[in-house]
Amino acid sequence: MSTKDFVEKDYYKVLGVPKDATEAEIKKAYRKLAREFHPDANKGDTKAEERFKEVSEANDILGDPKRRKEYDEARALFGNGGFRPGPGAAGGSFNFDLGDLFGGAQGGGQQAPGAGGFGGGLGDVFGGLFNRGTATGTRVQPRRGQDIESEVTLSFTEAVDGATVPLRMSSSAPCKACSGTGDKNGTPRVCPTCVGTGQVSRGGSGSFSLTDPCVDCKGRGLIAQDPCEVCKGSGRARSSRTMQVRVPAGVSDGQRIRLRGKGAPGERGGPAGDLYVVVHVGTHPVFGRRGDNLTVTVPVSYTEAVLGGEVKVPTLGGPPVTLKLPPGTPNGRTMRARGKGAVRKDGTRGDLLVTVEVAVPEDLSDKAKEALEAYREATADEDPRAELFQAAKGA
Repeated sequence: MSTKDFVEKDYYKVLGVPKDATEAEIKKAYRKLAREFHPDANKGDTKAEERFKEVSEANDILGDPKRRKEYDEARALFGNGGFRPGPGAAGGSFNFDLGDLFGGAQGGGQQAPGAGGFGGGLGDVFGGLFNRGTATGTRVQPRRGQDIESEVTLSFTEAVDGATVPLRMSSSAPCKACSGTGDKNGTPRVCPTCVGTGQVSRGGSGSFSLTDPCVDCKGRGLIAQDPCEVCKGSGRARSSRTMQVRVPAGVSDGQRIRLRGKGAPGERGGPAGDLYVVVHVGTHPVFGRRGDNLTVTVPVSYTEAVLGGEVKVPTLGGPPVTLKLPPGTPNGRTMRARGKGAVRKDGTRGDLLVTVEVAVPEDLSDKAKEALEAYREATADEDPRAELFQAAKGA
């Protein structure tokens, strides 16, 4: 990325968030756009791929509080994307070289202490943001690899207990055929245009000077004499690999896990990017989940609900537990079996929430029917709906 791109690009607009957006809002917007334009979901769509890169670039800046602060300060200084010269020189404008701002001396000149009123110069801002200098002749620094986002689907039990799953990923990596040199024989030459820096300056003394990636070597600083047939001289190629990823216990559906240094390899000795894994969790035929607690619905007979008793309840992956039903337990009442839920971050477990559901039999024996008829006669004077009609009348 050039300093021109840095000043002119509106990363807030790229992510579709306001300038006062919180870190959570930025992260949410990035995740939504990254999933929509991810290359794996848009095979062969170059526009989607470019959009994905643009979104990732915006997230790299706005997702880091320090880099975001530097970006906001530089945008404010240059009028949000454009250099705005003011009065002070003949003809109502003034001329200067950005070298005076981006780090002091150029061409053998020495900047006076405090000149320009910018302290160490904007080189402190842009150099810190892009991890490289801007003056001609400065060596291009190592570049961090891109972040990768992938998805994995776990069963309900795997999500509760944790699991190690194989994950196949595809990313850009140094070409194995040419060892990342871009040259078939491994002997690229230094780019004569940028003299190996990978950057060229536009403008000269007395006018604005901006640094852009060299178009001849595409920012690499090297040009292949005999381009590699695999990577076409770029030094980068698509690489697929399978790695074992440990998903922690208690992960929830839609959770995003960050694995540092497991993304795309860096360039010129730079560190690898990060891997973000979005977890999808399947359903269970018996158990549900509510945060760190598991849920289960247990049918009980009418007599158990009325007279009370002990009821066995299944647990996920463990022996059943016994719960005592108090006499007169209503339908839909929820009880708690402590420590039988999902694993929390601190290693403890949530609870199992047991909801009682009174089972109504479809077929009754003659003996059971006689008993129920006798019960109905014994409770004929009781009206369970009396309070309902009374409340309706008084409303």
